[in-house]
Amino acid sequence: MEEKQKQVMVVGIDDSNFSLYALEWTLDHLVGPTSNDSIFKLILVYAKPSVLSAVGLFAGPGVAEVLPIVDSDLKRTTTRIVEHAKELCINKSVKDPIVEVVDGDPRNVLCDAVEKHHASILVVGSHGYGPIKRAVLGSVSDYCAHNAHCSVMIVKMPKTKQ
Repeated sequence: MEEKQKQVMVVGIDDSNFSLYALEWTLDHLVGPTSNDSIFKLILVYAKPSVLSAVGLFAGPGVAEVLPIVDSDLKRTTTRIVEHAKELCINKSVKDPIVEVVDGDPRNVLCDAVEKHHASILVVGSHGYGPIKRAVLGSVSDYCAHNAHCSVMIVKMPKTKQ
């Protein structure tokens, strides 16, 4: 009997509680403990900020000495985020998530991952910003909803859990 190829689900992860909630919700409702029967192949994607974007406004004299420290901190943060996401998956009996760490802006990284993996669905958390914050900071979920070439599910954390 020919094994049916699974659809790809990309889940954006970061260091926010909103992202972790979206991953947990996805694991509970769409992938879950019967992952052997799941129709989805799970790919977790973390958009790692570049050292220069993390330093940002502080660029100037002496920045060269700071860059290795910032880089080391970004690597530690990345490891912590990825390990926590993997742990959540294992706790929900999802033993084989693929994890990708890509340098760049989350909006572009997630849309590129959708293209690269021919994803059927992209899952992102919502920070719940109001219109002004969203306009100033930009919204990853809004951008992806309009630009990703697949269905986009935006998981909102209930106010009671925030």
